[in-house]
Amino acid sequence: MNKVILIGRLVRDPELGVTPSNVSFVKFDLAVDRPYNSEKQTREVDFISCVVWRKQAENLHKYCHKGSQIAVEGKIQTRNYTAQDGSKRYITEVLSDNITFLGSANKQEQKTVGEEVVEEVVNNMLKQTGATQSDTESDTQTDPFAEFGEEVVINDDDLPFD
Repeated sequence: MNKVILIGRLVRDPELGVTPSNVSFVKFDLAVDRPYNSEKQTREVDFISCVVWRKQAENLHKYCHKGSQIAVEGKIQTRNYTAQDGSKRYITEVLSDNITFLGSANKQEQKTVGEEVVEEVVNNMLKQTGATQSDTESDTQTDPFAEFGEEVVINDDDLPFD
């Protein structure tokens, strides 16, 4: 079985290429952390060459940049070629089947699309009602369950499972 799963950060901005038969691809390097080495008190990094094709290549190029965190699923592939000087060169890379965008190096860009939509809806509602963000923040600082009475205490012995 030849299966690879990596999580790391892009070393540089992805550059989109196109084959003569008009198929999109991106070759990229992924910086993957090794476990912390307590003897050396350092964190080491492996730089792994990867390639992705077609629509996923276009999406990687469009939405990710240097430092973006992604997960790569694929398989290891080796190939070789003869260089101009006549020497034989070998390349080992991950042929990516699936790429998942996990995060961004830029804290500002870490909001998901859903969070942006919710924030926009809340801001529109505030505008319509004439309220301000500080008005809503003060409301959330009070206990929303205060009107329900005292706290109910449950002992572990009361639970029907171990």
